Amino acid sequence: MVAPTPFFADRGCHVRIYEEARALQALGCQVEVCTYHLGDERSGIITHRTLNLPWYRKVSAGPSWHKLYIDVLLLLKAWRVARRFRPDVIHGHLHEGAAIGWVVGRLLGVPVIGDFQGSLSGELKAHRFIPDRSWLYRLVARNEGWIDRLPHVAVASCTDVAEELDERFGVPNVLLALDGVDTDSFRPDVEIGELRSLVPPGRRSVVYLGMLNAYQGIDHLLEAIPQVLARVPQAHFLVMGYPNETVYRQKAVDLGVAEHVRFPGRIDYEQASRYLALGEVAVSPKLSETESNGKLYNYMACALPTVAYDTPPSREILGELGVYAPRGDIEALADAMAGLLEDPEGAAALGQRLRQRVAERYSWQNTAHQLLRAYDRAREVISERTL
Repeated sequence: MVAPTPFFADRGCHVRIYEEARALQALGCQVEVCTYHLGDERSGIITHRTLNLPWYRKVSAGPSWHKLYIDVLLLLKAWRVARRFRPDVIHGHLHEGAAIGWVVGRLLGVPVIGDFQGSLSGELKAHRFIPDRSWLYRLVARNEGWIDRLPHVAVASCTDVAEELDERFGVPNVLLALDGVDTDSFRPDVEIGELRSLVPPGRRSVVYLGMLNAYQGIDHLLEAIPQVLARVPQAHFLVMGYPNETVYRQKAVDLGVAEHVRFPGRIDYEQASRYLALGEVAVSPKLSETESNGKLYNYMACALPTVAYDTPPSREILGELGVYAPRGDIEALADAMAGLLEDPEGAAALGQRLRQRVAERYSWQNTAHQLLRAYDRAREVISERTL
């Protein structure tokens, strides 16, 4: 696997990489991961890192100009590891990983898959890294299509990504491998212990766990809180994750809701279910209409009734059991959260149905089996091209 990111850093993209590797190993595959110099080691995952660059310490999501040369270092690392490891398949995560994997695959004559979790140009625009409708945006979009077509097979993390690969960029071999969740680890009956102090006595908690940035709708979430409190004064919000905690703490002060919001910071993935168990309701106002939303699987496994913006990825994951607000509608977002808090019995029953849905449909074992199909198809494609 080629992972052009500071793996592991307790966020959605990294969870997919980690859980895919674990699930593939459980099916008998040997997996080694090439990644950046930053990130935490994960037990059981053989990880190879690029040269340490002490001036680059960014572990949060989002683009950076530094990645241009770090990805060159990653290419060199992947080439060195692949010559020793002699992989049957190179699995490139994200667009940079797909491109690096393609180079190494060409040199070794090995099939390559690209594992795409969203649109590269869409992500850069959402993070305001490049202006919309600019020449730079058009250039990135054109190069994105070229990268998407490099691997022998493209794997999409949600149907909307698969459709974009097919319809917008004309990728010939696209397979779907949805995210999953470990329902043994993420469950509603975990021991909370000392974490209970995060929710003051008599308060009723709404939880968010993910990246803290505008792209994830955190500004909208905080702006909705006064309207929720007007209907449910006992409401309490745990806004968990990183980065930008300081910025959002100040925003909560400015909105006059600081005493109703806690920011515990970055949460270790192994402890995530304990923190989620503090909630009665979960929320994810993610604004992207194409990128998958992995946190929803964890919410569901913890039997949390879930509010989300009405986007294709959220609909695909939650189905008719999600409580939706029109994308960008802060008033509707507040109404949805307050409605669940006002009906605790109905909300709890909805949460149980969500857990049943995720247990029946979404597991990392299913994801791994879809990846094996992609690997087989990639080998077929490379054989057809050499005939």
